[in-house]
Amino acid sequence: MGRPTKCPTCKKSGDWLAGKSGPFCSQRCKLLDLGKWFNAEHAISEPLRPEHFEKFADLPSGGHLDKPETDFIHDGFE
Repeated sequence: MGRPTKCPTCKKSGDWLAGKSGPFCSQRCKLLDLGKWFNAEHAISEPLRPEHFEKFADLPSGGHLDKPETDFIHDGFE
C-alpha cells in the first residue's frame, strides 16, 4: 500500500493515488470537485510563473498521464 493521502473533496484518508480517480477517493468526489471549478468556487488566485515550477524540474515527464483512460464511459458525448 502506498502513502495515505486525504481526498480533496471528502477528506477521507487512503491510498487514493493508486486508484484511477486519484487523488480523489471516488469518481463522485472527482466530479464534485470539477463542478466547483466550473461554478467558480475554486479559482487560481494569480497567474503561474516559471519559478512556480522549479521545484518540479527533476520529476519524470509523466507522458503516460496524458493518455485517455480506456474504461471511461462518456455516454455519447464527445
